[in-house]
Amino acid sequence: MSLPVIFREEAEADMAEAALWYERRSLGLGAEFVRSVDACLALISRQPTLFPIVHRQARMALPRRFPYLIIYRVFPDFISIVAVIHGKRHPRRWQARLKEDETFPAE
Repeated sequence: MSLPVIFREEAEADMAEAALWYERRSLGLGAEFVRSVDACLALISRQPTLFPIVHRQARMALPRRFPYLIIYRVFPDFISIVAVIHGKRHPRRWQARLKEDETFPAE
């Protein structure tokens, strides 16, 4: 059984910014980035506990080919995507979002 995946606004902005950055570097690379993240999200949806807990019940998945992290939390009825962030960014950048995510409602 798959759980629905819900993006926080910040995570959606993270992903759009990264896709745009890649697209500006090479035509079609932004779309490839999005496909890579989407494939990882499909796996997260099917097997939410597959990836390790890294901080405050947040899990981290790595899409193929791109140096990005998908940070998410598993709730009983859905999965909340907290960040889609470059692996070189300081963890504080996404960890601050976790406190807000604790009360994030399902839509």
